[in-house]
Amino acid sequence: QGEAPAFYADNLPGDIQKKVDAQSECNETTIVVGSKIYLIDGVDHESGSTIGVRIFDKSSGEWINPTVLGTKPKSSKHHSAVLLNEDRVLVVRGNSDSSECLWFLEVGTPFVKEHEKNLGNEVVAWSKGVLGNAEKPIVISGPSGVGKGTLISKLMKEFPSTFGFSVSHTTRAPREKEQNGIHYHFTDRNVMEREIKDGKFLEFASVHGNLYGTSVEAVEVVADAGKICILDIDVQGARSVKATALDAIFIFISPPSFEELEKRLRARATETEEQIQKRLRNARAELEQGKSSGLFGHILVNDDLETCYEKLKDILYLRDGVKSACNTFPESVDLSIEHPVSKIDQKLMINCTAAEHEKASNNMYALNLSLIKGGAPGRTRGLNMYAVNPLTDDVNGTSHIPELNGIQF
Repeated sequence: QGEAPAFYADNLPGDIQKKVDAQSECNETTIVVGSKIYLIDGVDHESGSTIGVRIFDKSSGEWINPTVLGTKPKSSKHHSAVLLNEDRVLVVRGNSDSSECLWFLEVGTPFVKEHEKNLGNEVVAWSKGVLGNAEKPIVISGPSGVGKGTLISKLMKEFPSTFGFSVSHTTRAPREKEQNGIHYHFTDRNVMEREIKDGKFLEFASVHGNLYGTSVEAVEVVADAGKICILDIDVQGARSVKATALDAIFIFISPPSFEELEKRLRARATETEEQIQKRLRNARAELEQGKSSGLFGHILVNDDLETCYEKLKDILYLRDGVKSACNTFPESVDLSIEHPVSKIDQKLMINCTAAEHEKASNNMYALNLSLIKGGAPGRTRGLNMYAVNPLTDDVNGTSHIPELNGIQF
């Protein structure tokens, strides 16, 4: 097994090595990417409870404290770090189980570059590696009165264990009987504005002086629960979601005609004429944008509700019954504090202690990195981990590694 290149900042010029050593402590790793050295500490010196990151710029000889986005991993007595491509680092936390051991530090991904451009300084971002592969979330848009709410309700009723809603954030005060975390995540305006700036929201809007929005975390929580997340948002919100790293299915619900839409709005008899006219103006703009922008991969005309619903199920591959949202496995892996790692092609070899075999002296797992997807500020998925026997299995990537216990990340 060969050690992966650029695990640590070895063989640096003497003066640079001294500067790095002066900032380093016993629990740290250093990764070289171009002219920059990323020092990953066991403890964030500001919070004291999360893993910290600092950057040494070899060209200027200066230390940089970057803006750190995403959910930070908790501090660990020992961790390993591996450079993947040139834009992200895989950090493996010791003394942790499968739900907390894999983290990705993004140093040059599109998400990071976009925020560096906006903020004008160095940025890094954390993304958590999680168990299983989640299905794509579904973005459903359409003008008011088109019937998208009814279609979503039918989906939820027929497939209650398959779909879930993300809980939106708002800065308005709770109304009577509204519960935090159920109806909305109620938050302060300055907190939500900061999180929007940090890229933690897929979409947001100001309505009557209050902010409303869908956070990345709210969508990921639904996926973590094994459900497919449905986002019922307007065209502007859908466009914002499209611009993020979220890989979603975009569906636009259209009325058979504008006249029919107006007829439906008036038939509800719940709004004043002024409110109806405002909805009609917004609807005309949404219809034009929804059909002409190329934003939506599917456009459904809701002429007949049942026919439209059957077509929606076809798009979501629900014709043959309930769709599984994610593949999860009951097995787990507990990493010991010391867990030597090495990288071979697109596989990471990890020596660790399995939870069910704590007395075993040499347990090895191969982590397949070839199909990763997602990333900051959400989760990184698509990871597969297999138990291997280093004495009998080919771990050099020239043959298939047998799946012994089916653990997936």
